[in-house]
Amino acid sequence: MKKIFAVILCAIIGAMSLSACGGNKQSAAQDSTGLTEAEEKAPEDYTGNLVVYSSHDEEPLNAGINMFMEKYPNVKVEVVAAGTGELCDRIASEADSPAADVIWGGGADSLAAYKDYFAPYVCANDEFIDSAYKDPDGRWIGESPLPMVIICNKKLIEGDGLEIPQSWEDLTNPEWKGKIAYCLPSESGSAYTQLCTMLFAHGGMDEGWEFIRKFCDNLDGKILDASDKCHEMVVSGDFYVGLTFEKAAVQYRDNPDICFVYPKDGTSAVPDGVALVKGAPNEENAKLFIDFVTSGECQTEQSRSWGRRPVRPDVEVDEALAPLSELVLVNYDFDSAAKDKDAIIRKFNNIIAE
Repeated sequence: MKKIFAVILCAIIGAMSLSACGGNKQSAAQDSTGLTEAEEKAPEDYTGNLVVYSSHDEEPLNAGINMFMEKYPNVKVEVVAAGTGELCDRIASEADSPAADVIWGGGADSLAAYKDYFAPYVCANDEFIDSAYKDPDGRWIGESPLPMVIICNKKLIEGDGLEIPQSWEDLTNPEWKGKIAYCLPSESGSAYTQLCTMLFAHGGMDEGWEFIRKFCDNLDGKILDASDKCHEMVVSGDFYVGLTFEKAAVQYRDNPDICFVYPKDGTSAVPDGVALVKGAPNEENAKLFIDFVTSGECQTEQSRSWGRRPVRPDVEVDEALAPLSELVLVNYDFDSAAKDKDAIIRKFNNIIAE
């Protein structure tokens, strides 16, 4: 079972300034002198608390939080880490008395399904973020496009005389039965995105279920309860292949036994998102954090150190990642993926239980 854990992080270090903004189309309101509120307020003048819910992997998560604390040394940060589905359910259950200020991570389709629990906010970096990567109502902001991939243990595959799969369709072939690592979509936002991606790649929400039945049959009853296990258990040799996100797979680029494939029958590039929790107890610091994770400095560091694809076009993409223009991308329907999430997960669970 996925654990929720919290860790209080705090630091007293001097840092540079970062612009903040209000929830409108201007980056910040100006006073009569022409200076913005953010320009008048030094980083060390921001104080108080910030509670971040996040489904990001531990190392890039900690790196981003530490960068924020260095920049704003007098803000005390608490991180609650768990799967996207678990965190969104928790935000919904806490709606009458919110504990979180911001959620950082999780596919935008999953955040869109819970958008009633998020408050509108247009961040300071709005001009750098394409409209395809943000909610038209400002309820979530994409911060890293996230193609879904098949991660492969080359040593096991080649040792059995098999070929590296090149598509989702390949995974329905008999030789992969019981060899595929996949997580329950009800537990993981990325697994839910993978499910919808396969549906959209094979006929959509009506015809695609025939493909999902064949895929589920090849899982042979082996289904995981946490998305990080999918890539970890392929690397450890427990599974031959796994469904995972690009940002996880690229971390094994120096491992000669591991490779990853962008499925030729269509992948998706749904962004990881960040969102302001409605009624956030520390709203000013939450907005400050959203501005930070969409800033050039944070996006650059996350790309260089952790292979996370930046949402900003002015930030260089890790050379190990294929340009989005070279990928076969499905027509990912955000509206149906968000609106019908409960029904889609219920149908998947019924297929697994058959």
